Amino acid sequence: MENLIFGSPLGNGVELEMVLIKGGTFTMGAPETEEGSRNNERPQHQVTVSTFFMGKYPITQAQWRAVANMQHLRVNSDLKPDPSYFKGYKLPVEKVSWNDAVEFCSRLASYTNTKRQYRLPSEAEWEYACRAGTTTPFHFGETITTDLANYRGTDDKKNKWSGSYGRGPKGEYRNQTTPVGSLGAANVANAFGLYDMHGNVWEWCLDDWHDNYEGAPTDGSAWLNNNNDNLSQNNKYPLLRGGSWYNDPEVCRSASRYRNLRAGRDVISYYFGFRVVCGVGRILQ
Repeated sequence: MENLIFGSPLGNGVELEMVLIKGGTFTMGAPETEEGSRNNERPQHQVTVSTFFMGKYPITQAQWRAVANMQHLRVNSDLKPDPSYFKGYKLPVEKVSWNDAVEFCSRLASYTNTKRQYRLPSEAEWEYACRAGTTTPFHFGETITTDLANYRGTDDKKNKWSGSYGRGPKGEYRNQTTPVGSLGAANVANAFGLYDMHGNVWEWCLDDWHDNYEGAPTDGSAWLNNNNDNLSQNNKYPLLRGGSWYNDPEVCRSASRYRNLRAGRDVISYYFGFRVVCGVGRILQ
């Protein structure tokens, strides 16, 4: 069955494609036997996720520019139309903070339709969407290659990083982002029809950082500290998922987690991008 997709025109021929992610129950986190896994990815636990739509790709620079230029829809902050270090309309936007991504979602919701509440995904939604029914380290299977994803496929002796994972081969290190959905053939998309879930750019999630999954929600909702969503409290650490062009393959696993400051535009932020989700109930009447 073909994945259900809807498009939101953003002007000047730019469109945001959203893919239907049907809800279900999955095992979140990594087992201790998974190569490269960390304690912050445990304990594994069952999570039930409701149906939602998710961006087919990470937000591109063209999509970012279209929304950033909607100054009349400003909510909390200004957005730079061209923040990225690597330039290209089809490249994923990067050098954006969590606050920037939230501002983008708020403007997008106002621009498209008040019934479409765009936001960042919860961490559980992100992993559920990435796995797409799989339990292996990657939605491709037990290993990954640089023909299928953009990551550091060569050894880094200084940091003691390996360019290969499991029995997989080493590959190339492109040293930059790649156009979204550009690697491999059509089957590179996972079973939900999503691209670039492993590597290219880290993707912001809605949740606050927790050191492990003890006490984590099991309903797919974002795990917030004291229900805090105050954007002014920039000392909070939200989540990122998926790894990036800079990272070795074990960091790009489905269960891998990272954190950074909400407002951080530090020297490593050209790894950071995002994709958006919206609830299916607000779209289909």
